[in-house]
Amino acid sequence: MGQGTSAGLKADNMAVGRQLTFWIVALIVFLLFVFLLNSILLPFVAALAIAYFLDPLADYCERLGMGRTLATTTIVIGFFLLLLAAMLLIVPVLTAQIEDFMQRWPRYVGAMRNLVEPMMATLHNRFGLNAPPDFQTLAQQYGERLLSVMGGVVGGLVGGGKAVINFLSLFAITPVVAFYLLRDWDRLVHTVDGWLPRAHADVIRQQVRDIDEALAGCVRGQALVCLSLAVFYGAALTIAGLEAGLLIGLVTGLLAFIPFVGAMIGFVLSFGVALAQWWPDYTRIGIVLGIFFIGQILEGYVLTPRLVGSRIGLHPVWVIFALLAGGALFGFVGMLLSLPMFAVVAVLARFALNQYLDSAVYRGGPQP
Repeated sequence: MGQGTSAGLKADNMAVGRQLTFWIVALIVFLLFVFLLNSILLPFVAALAIAYFLDPLADYCERLGMGRTLATTTIVIGFFLLLLAAMLLIVPVLTAQIEDFMQRWPRYVGAMRNLVEPMMATLHNRFGLNAPPDFQTLAQQYGERLLSVMGGVVGGLVGGGKAVINFLSLFAITPVVAFYLLRDWDRLVHTVDGWLPRAHADVIRQQVRDIDEALAGCVRGQALVCLSLAVFYGAALTIAGLEAGLLIGLVTGLLAFIPFVGAMIGFVLSFGVALAQWWPDYTRIGIVLGIFFIGQILEGYVLTPRLVGSRIGLHPVWVIFALLAGGALFGFVGMLLSLPMFAVVAVLARFALNQYLDSAVYRGGPQP
């Protein structure tokens, strides 16, 4: 009897070992695939994100009695028409504001110099602090470096053949791929479900449901938060009369997926421009500060709790690490994939931790 039990345990361990080896090899192949083909994956990653984002709307249309193909066609055409209209309205304004911002940079530097140097002189006289290097020289150096980087990026987008091909493929291929993915989404899910190992199918389905909840917060929820903040900051700063207000507002909102970084960059830019533009008009400068105060309340107490909640389950430090790691390993596509991938890793890590806490390795006794 004991020998039979021992043989059964040995067979189970071998089966588990084979399954673990299979999934490790599959993960390595997937990472290698992303690494080798990251330069052409952007349209497909974008299409996958769009299909995942729009799938609940397609399901709702089906419940209303529409066929899946008709619902998909209507949703995809409507989505890309809205995106195209937004680009046609916003891109020319943003281009003009970027050019104006570059032209006004010397004036911003001079205004900040007039504000900062008297303050530093006062600190030097009262506390004996050494005077810093010339502010205008430093600002001019860093400003020229920033503008050269921006010019290089724009030049690369315009003049680089590979970049142009990628840009055109994004708008030519993404709608087609998004249509097919969204139309066949339920079929794909059913097909993948049929590939699951039968003995562990229920456990895997539960983890997939948890992953879907995390991704819903990461992809759908955070995207809506960023879009809402971009609209709010862009409109509010433009109405307030801030130079390059739309540009700064959109940058602040779109960078909101990086905890604290987007708000900090937007605040520094808008506050610096407001000082250079209106000093010493405390009322208008205070309005800009009030916009960011309201924006932080809106993000922290309204948008994020309602649209994201605690579904991502990632600490802000891990979010920043995920973005940096994804960008370092796989470039821009890696940054797009980093948060969803880390959300998946977080769910699987919690599952593995629960398994460990319920195992003989942690308890020190027989396996439950």
